[in-house]
Amino acid sequence: MDLKGSLNSLKEEGGLYKDRQLEAAVAWQGKLTTHREEEYPKNPNLQDLLSAEGVLNTDGVWRTKPIQNGKENGVRVWSDFLRVHLHPRSICVIHKYNHDGETGRLEAFGQGEGILKEPRYLEELEDRLHFYVEECDYLQGFQILCDLHDGFSGVGAKTAELLQDEYSGRGVITWGLLPVPSSLGEPQKKIYRLLNTAFGLVHLTGYSSFVCPLSLGGHLGLRPKPPVSFPDLHYDATLPFHCSAILATALDTVTAPFRLRSSMVPMAHLADLLSFSGRKVVTAEAVIPFPLDPGQALPDILGQLGGTTPWTPLSACGDSAGSRCFAQSVVLRGIDRTSHTSKLNPGTPLPSALHACASGEEVLALYLQQQHPRVLSSSHLLLTPCRVAPPYPHLFSSFSHKGLALDGPPKGAAVQSIPVFGALRSSSSLYRTLGDLAEELARLDLRRWASFMDAGVERGDMEELLQDLHSLAQCYQEGNSLSN
Repeated sequence: MDLKGSLNSLKEEGGLYKDRQLEAAVAWQGKLTTHREEEYPKNPNLQDLLSAEGVLNTDGVWRTKPIQNGKENGVRVWSDFLRVHLHPRSICVIHKYNHDGETGRLEAFGQGEGILKEPRYLEELEDRLHFYVEECDYLQGFQILCDLHDGFSGVGAKTAELLQDEYSGRGVITWGLLPVPSSLGEPQKKIYRLLNTAFGLVHLTGYSSFVCPLSLGGHLGLRPKPPVSFPDLHYDATLPFHCSAILATALDTVTAPFRLRSSMVPMAHLADLLSFSGRKVVTAEAVIPFPLDPGQALPDILGQLGGTTPWTPLSACGDSAGSRCFAQSVVLRGIDRTSHTSKLNPGTPLPSALHACASGEEVLALYLQQQHPRVLSSSHLLLTPCRVAPPYPHLFSSFSHKGLALDGPPKGAAVQSIPVFGALRSSSSLYRTLGDLAEELARLDLRRWASFMDAGVERGDMEELLQDLHSLAQCYQEGNSLSN
């Protein structure tokens, strides 16, 4: 679901099938007036991708040419870089709100909730859901990706409520997305961001198996903090295209356990692992790319890292280092099987217990046990790396000479795939994050933000929100655990 003006050159009915009825001759016998609308021009990046001839690499693989630098500023919406053909029932456009402009914006939680209270949009969503659900051989559940900082937090909350009512017992995992906040933003937008995020988190936890905020920002609240940094990745935090690509890399990695055919971890089991004792909010972290030098084995690199794994937090909830971990799901992907175990010659003294493991899965599981003893952990080691070929932004070329295990053509061409280390965690760091969020809300003078309340939120809702936030924060207080 998206707003009017968000599709650009993409047709609302998708491009998977041609509409033969529209192409047929009109049978109307009376006078006919035809109104033709000019087609929205494709983004220059997309035109380059569709016309790229590609490059034949020395290994015989045909690869797409990289995007020219400087054009990424022209990416305005998700459809600017869409290379797949969508099914006609994939997109639902909310015509009562605009994507651009100063008026008609979907900017408050109550507005978003109100959309799915209208029969028109509710029936359309239910119809599309039923269409796809009937095609499922094995329905594990649903994933909701929605913005938390604007009115889509309300849309997401009502969607989660609908799924919980109609498909009780199925998993509902929600990923709440937030852009990096601007330090020069308007005061009203900052306050609305805070309010929408808080209302979204609380309402979504009520109907989801768990909720995970995803952002490259440093903080959920009003206090400005710089965006997160990666030791071996260079991006522009002001470009949504860069930020969304990085978050998609992490999301594609941490969701792999329940998306693989060979996996024995259904979505519901993963949710139960992470959200026990009422801890319905989890955080995401990643190492992008995972720094494995050619010739090194997995026990070598993990042994060198020790307790200083260079995790980058991806949930705007601060660094979890030093906090207590209650449960975690970890995925390491893109490591060749020959590098899973030690390559030491027989008789050589073992540098660590990791070098004695018989498989890569054992190496990873032992490493996690060493770092987080007595913590419930799920670990997965996957051979398939993360694809970062165009239209993925050009983020890796400036350091490819460092010897990282990046699968790509010769120097100067685009990297094709990378190893990634990703994790979902329930940790005590959320006690402070959620508590700080409640304190900032409590200090707001709601009389100054009557427009937010007029959108469908009452004063009693605010008082209930603060209570729910404090209760949720208490679930993460160290020592307050049913598992102790």
